[in-house]
Amino acid sequence: MIKRVTREEAQLYPLPGRAWHTYLGPENIATQRISFGVSIFPAGSRPAGHVHDTQEETIYCVSGRGRIVTPDGTAEMEPGVVVWVSPGTLHATESDGPEPLEIACFFSPPVVPGSYEKGGAR
Repeated sequence: MIKRVTREEAQLYPLPGRAWHTYLGPENIATQRISFGVSIFPAGSRPAGHVHDTQEETIYCVSGRGRIVTPDGTAEMEPGVVVWVSPGTLHATESDGPEPLEIACFFSPPVVPGSYEKGGAR
């Protein structure tokens, strides 16, 4: 099986401080192991941190500049940088601008968009 998804076809979820585009996951492909999406943070955006209790997350910086902040440290983001976040790690994303920070995110197991925001089921 092969699946092609354009940005226009990706499911858009407005989340605090960013737009989340879900490209791939159990809702549109035959997978139980991964999900993939792109977050776009406007310049200056600094939404509160969150935790993925069971998912590991691999984050690739497509464009823009910013950082991923955890209690254990900070990873500066710029195009071409990859950051891995272990399950259960509190992390926040900060966008420095002047252009938006665009990051591509892989999750395993799949994540339910927005479930990790404050008050959401994890």
